[in-house]
Amino acid sequence: MSQAEALAAIAHTAARLVVDEGMEYAAAKRRAARDFGRRPELPSNEQLEDAIREHIEIFCADTQPAELQALREVALLWMGRLAEYRPHLSGAAWRGTATRLSSVHLDLYCDDAKAAEITLINAGVNYDTGSLDRAGSREPLSVLSLSSPSQALGEPVTVHLVLHDTDDQRGALKPDARGRSWRGDRAALQRLLAEAAAAPGGPGAA
Repeated sequence: MSQAEALAAIAHTAARLVVDEGMEYAAAKRRAARDFGRRPELPSNEQLEDAIREHIEIFCADTQPAELQALREVALLWMGRLAEYRPHLSGAAWRGTATRLSSVHLDLYCDDAKAAEITLINAGVNYDTGSLDRAGSREPLSVLSLSSPSQALGEPVTVHLVLHDTDDQRGALKPDARGRSWRGDRAALQRLLAEAAAAPGGPGAA
């Protein structure tokens, strides 16, 4: 098997794990690579995303758009509640590949990371704390995780709030290798929701 074939095989196996089991990209790629018995090169996030879109088109085309819409509505709700921290939606819900098993990832930009926690405490919101390693830094990012009900899905959605320094916002909209942004602010998300509602067969269709 050539390297290109191995990368494609890993990407498609990882795509199934992401869509069917709700795994995050990095974990799915690592598990998929174990089938090869060595440490092969891993596909890029863009390659994995292509495989995910293909998997969704084949297996989830009838259900995924509505599930994506529901997750984006949850994201919009929390972006409104946390507007003072300049929230940006990232991950599968932003990129359009999310299903009901996906989590919502919001990047918050804070002068004081504790301020976001205080906001949740004052609002009576229960949350768990965690961390996320970041490339090029020894200091991990703090992550606050909470559960938010979704009437459309009929079940709660996990929302991860990733706390960044305010200065990090300058690179927030840096595009991927294909010129697409990895995240978007509340106004950008509102445009995506409006476009989906107006599309033929979308939530706004008769």
